[in-house]
Amino acid sequence: MLQTLKILPKLSLMAIIACSLSACSENKQSEDKQAQPKSTGYQAPRNSQGHPDLQGVWDFRTLTPLERPKELGDKAVFTAEEQAAFKSQTIDVLDVDKDRDDNAATDSTSDVESAYNNFWFDYGTSMNEDRRTSLITDPANGRLPPLTEEAVARMKQNHLREYPVRDILSIGLEGFLPAGPETLGLSERCLLSFNAGPPLTPSAYNNNLRIIQSPKHVVIFTEMIHDARVVPIDDSPHLPAEMSKWTGDSRGHWEGDTLVVETTNFTGKTPTFQMPINLVDPAMNGVVGTGENFTLVERFTRTSDAIIVYEYTVTDLSTFSQAFTVTIPLKASDSQLFEYACHEGNHGAAGMLSGARQVEKEAAEKL
Repeated sequence: MLQTLKILPKLSLMAIIACSLSACSENKQSEDKQAQPKSTGYQAPRNSQGHPDLQGVWDFRTLTPLERPKELGDKAVFTAEEQAAFKSQTIDVLDVDKDRDDNAATDSTSDVESAYNNFWFDYGTSMNEDRRTSLITDPANGRLPPLTEEAVARMKQNHLREYPVRDILSIGLEGFLPAGPETLGLSERCLLSFNAGPPLTPSAYNNNLRIIQSPKHVVIFTEMIHDARVVPIDDSPHLPAEMSKWTGDSRGHWEGDTLVVETTNFTGKTPTFQMPINLVDPAMNGVVGTGENFTLVERFTRTSDAIIVYEYTVTDLSTFSQAFTVTIPLKASDSQLFEYACHEGNHGAAGMLSGARQVEKEAAEKL
């Protein structure tokens, strides 16, 4: 996880890409499949209920940034040449081996203290075929809406690691020595992931999910942290408000050929959203909001044999000044998902705690 801090000085346009680094990768996919252009005449294959067949393994890697870089202003779409240059810069910035080589003369310990070698990361090598400058499609400026004062105050409180800890990771917390497992991030405790949500957010690796359909349910199974959301599509009501869940209570229905999934009843122990890396103000890194104020609407529309357009809208007016919408292509994959064996007794958590105790011991010996 320290590797994120090692690459931050290199970031320029990449400062706003929503990328978080955590534990190990178990599934290195083949090269990204390019999105096929949407055809108004496309007819999705149907299942026995007559609904579009969404089943299979889908890959949501992309180098297209979540937010539009500020320096691009109102530019919603790259030219082909601009996108090629941005992609090349992005791949270079994310190459942790190159970063180690560049700093080897002045930072001999970086290879020991940092995270994995580049082999284990899997951001992908392509950007969205529509050449948009951001995954955010609404607001029109391609950026997250302003945070409320309440959200900013809660975000800073999160850094104190007081119960409940809603942060996903412990990246960027200077001098952080976890007192116990409860103060570690939710991903470090294998409770929630940094990319699989809900909602999905392309990140460092394991950007894959499997969709399974039955007459009355759809299962959305993410590779990261191995969470399976079983979504009823039988018009059953949401759970009572007092019954909350880590990944919320999802209910689905069909609007034409689009599967719509509405999720409520998130527990207050979870955040609303993981913010992109912020170099200008490190205090603004981390998560915002609390799940109890959060409503998520996801839309899955198959537009070709190789693509499902995944669109989600986050609504939490106690955190963001308005709702916002993100659109990500899910690309068909012929690879298999392998078990992501993450659990609360994982070695990473034990290592972080024992390391913290060793730092404290060494500091005490110097007194």
